[in-house]
Amino acid sequence: MRSIYLSILVFFTVCFSVFSQNKQLLYGFNEVPQSLLLNPGASTNFKWYAGVPILSGVSFQAGVTGITSNDLFAVDGVDFNTKFRENVIYGMNAKDELSGTYQIELFNVGFRGKNNPDNFYSFGAYNEGDAIGYYFEDYALLAYEGNTDNIGKRFDLSDLKTRGEIVNVYHFGINKKVSNELDLGFRAKIYSSILNFSSTNNNGYFITTEGENNLLKTTLVADLEINTSGIIELKEAIDNDESVTDIITKRALFGGDLGIGFDLGFTYKIDRQTYITGSLLDIGFISHTNDLRTYSLKGNASSEGIEVVLPDDLGSGSDEWRELVDDLESLVPYEESAKKYITFRPTKLYASIGHDFGDVVDSRQACNCTTKPGGSFADNIYKNSVGGQLYVINRPRGPQAALTGFYQHRFGHIMSLKATYTVDKYSFTNLGLGGSLQAGPINMYLMADNLLGYSNLANSNYASVLFGINIISWGKK
Repeated sequence: MRSIYLSILVFFTVCFSVFSQNKQLLYGFNEVPQSLLLNPGASTNFKWYAGVPILSGVSFQAGVTGITSNDLFAVDGVDFNTKFRENVIYGMNAKDELSGTYQIELFNVGFRGKNNPDNFYSFGAYNEGDAIGYYFEDYALLAYEGNTDNIGKRFDLSDLKTRGEIVNVYHFGINKKVSNELDLGFRAKIYSSILNFSSTNNNGYFITTEGENNLLKTTLVADLEINTSGIIELKEAIDNDESVTDIITKRALFGGDLGIGFDLGFTYKIDRQTYITGSLLDIGFISHTNDLRTYSLKGNASSEGIEVVLPDDLGSGSDEWRELVDDLESLVPYEESAKKYITFRPTKLYASIGHDFGDVVDSRQACNCTTKPGGSFADNIYKNSVGGQLYVINRPRGPQAALTGFYQHRFGHIMSLKATYTVDKYSFTNLGLGGSLQAGPINMYLMADNLLGYSNLANSNYASVLFGINIISWGKK
């Protein structure tokens, strides 16, 4: 029983440190250059910008559904075993999700075209870690209760779904002002994978029924597979007290598994003060060909154990057990191999509708004019914006969505604040606040999500912080 507790507790240690990917505070926050990474078609007013290396874009987000650390570790006089049984074993299900990401920008630079100021170019690189797992409900029930009291219950082996990776992303984007109403954007990406694991297409079941020759009959139908790349070499280096820095650096600099992808985005002004935006991110894949290891369990078998006839079979049991084990291994073989495989990136969709109102903020340049026909209203910036956002990410058990309402207020060109209220599977009370401060050419931003949860992090399902520093030159001329 202690081993069962240990394995599931390790699982929850990971749960409480994983991340969710939605960056609703940053999306549409056009005063911050990093918003171009969420919508390459965002409206821009930068002449050029340069992010402070490593510090220009850092985001950490943590979330888990179904349980909080307080449910297990609160000092409330309730026995831990009782809380574990009620909140974990019988309190969670296979839809409870453990997903996440972190992102650290290595460098990020953007500049406006000299000959065509309607074009804005940006390029850079960032390191990203992404992981997702679902609570293995039937595995935990089988381990905790056993099969003796679960005659006829089919334990679903497809509950095992997980994937994760650490990857460097190199990107180049172009943002083009097509007209006063429309901005379009495209970003090309090269992925250099550092490590990956994937197990998302598992199937099968385990069931115990009444036997014909013995009391019980067990049946296993399994189609399980876990693919990994980049992990074995790192593990061996750690076991041998060798440095892993060279290995990681080589893989991060195009020496690992490679892939390609792209982002698309747009901003369309319906009228002078109303607009819609949208973007599709990480439409791409990675081909895994190096440092591979695949673990599989495939086949089906039924067994009623050993039929023993006394006293004739006394003394021959060990041979029969060996034959039974050999038969089961031949019917449901466990294998290790090195198989190439492809993983698709977790594609994300953002969309929004917004309305600007209030006074117009004075232009950053002497002339707020444009070479496009129809006037210059497309460049106007208002003190207030209000609207809604949609976020969807593709996940192994289907799309995961979030809805956000936002309000943004600009204090001239010095400061801008954005407040959000988000509803998703983590929380119905997610209030966020983000701010951008412009001190001369220095731009600093800080954003935090689920502010109500910070009063008691142990009882919170979600927390998020984003921050960065950039140097910006404003103006389109």
